[in-house]
Amino acid sequence: MLNRLLSKALIVTTTQLTMILIAVASIFIIFIIIAIIKMYKLKAENKKLMNTNAFKEFEENDQEYTGHLYGEN
Repeated sequence: MLNRLLSKALIVTTTQLTMILIAVASIFIIFIIIAIIKMYKLKAENKKLMNTNAFKEFEENDQEYTGHLYGEN
């Protein structure tokens, strides 16, 4: 009896499976759209920061970044 009850509980119709897949796909599409919007916002912010005076001064001074945190120690 328990075996028969479990087999009926685990049966999923194609309509139910289709609805589940559509719901999951919709969620992933929403996440992808959010990621694309954030990417364009970060790209615009990066472009704005690259045009600031601090970056231009750094390029004009021809400073070379050595990677040392503490100077000439």
